[in-house]
Amino acid sequence: MTQNSEKNESPVLKSEAKSAVGQGRAGFFQKFVRMRSLSVLIIFILLGIVFTIFSSGHRFISRENIEVFLAFGSEFNIIALAVGMLMISGEFDLSVGSILVFCSFVFLKLVDTGMHAMPALFLTLLTGTIIGMVHGMITVKARIPSFITTLGAMLFWRGLTLFWSEGLQKPLESSQFPIFNAVLTGSIGGIVPVQFVWFVGIALILGFIVHFHKFGNWIFTTGDNKLAAKAMGINTDRVKVACFSVLGFICSFVAVMQIARVGVFSSRAGDGWELKAIAASVVGGTALTGGVGSIAGVFWGALIISVIENGLVVLRLPYAWTFTIFGVVLVSSVLISLTIEKRRLLLGAERRR
Repeated sequence: MTQNSEKNESPVLKSEAKSAVGQGRAGFFQKFVRMRSLSVLIIFILLGIVFTIFSSGHRFISRENIEVFLAFGSEFNIIALAVGMLMISGEFDLSVGSILVFCSFVFLKLVDTGMHAMPALFLTLLTGTIIGMVHGMITVKARIPSFITTLGAMLFWRGLTLFWSEGLQKPLESSQFPIFNAVLTGSIGGIVPVQFVWFVGIALILGFIVHFHKFGNWIFTTGDNKLAAKAMGINTDRVKVACFSVLGFICSFVAVMQIARVGVFSSRAGDGWELKAIAASVVGGTALTGGVGSIAGVFWGALIISVIENGLVVLRLPYAWTFTIFGVVLVSSVLISLTIEKRRLLLGAERRR
């Protein structure tokens, strides 16, 4: 009797055990999906450890290198944040580097006329915002893919800047604006570069907008399902134009920040930042199709791209390796994102049963 009952109960117990194990694995994966930004942070820390170990005299964690990393890298990282927000809405922008260099030259020419740096900054920010708005209007009104719109814009603004500047380097006389320079390129306590403070501050602002404001809900809904968003009464065209405008604003702000730090205009400024910014967003878990992503993930993804570039310089490896590693990191991140997305859909289907 006892043996028969044990035989009858054992399959049930085994099935319950398997179910418990399956639920445990599912629960772990659900937590991993929700904490994707944490996994990106872990990758960032591991990269830092690797570069520290293999750099001569541990120069990677030297005060000088950290200051350079936080100052130079933050300029690119700020733009990556806005690119990530735009990608969540389901659009791309390949013209960020060209907008940056054009706005740098606009600021230079305004200051050369004798204008004070603050009104010159305001007009430059207005220029960048209008450029971003135009890109968005062309994309949504003409129904042209943003990839094509901004690819043409990339060539147009870069070419216009080269023609206008004749491809020459031009100095910026900004020594008469000490407060302006301190606000954009100074340091706090002689240790923390102001650029990094701007990076963190802008990340917090965009993070609040994207994740805790109704406009952020519109961004996610627009990127995930445009038709459903329209059915809910969301003006998807305005959402996308707003995201393009914010990106143009931020590109122009970084343009002024960069030229104020360097003190010289270069027609090659921002070259290649377009794909690096997209890579930072993808590494941070932003979906190429839109509707999925987080500002926290882009924050750490941008830092990963910057730390790879800085680490290779510290290790004195050929710069060509930078592109190779970026390619590997980008493809790997996309594969991981696709795997997570498929698993997330499967878990959602199982819960609905």
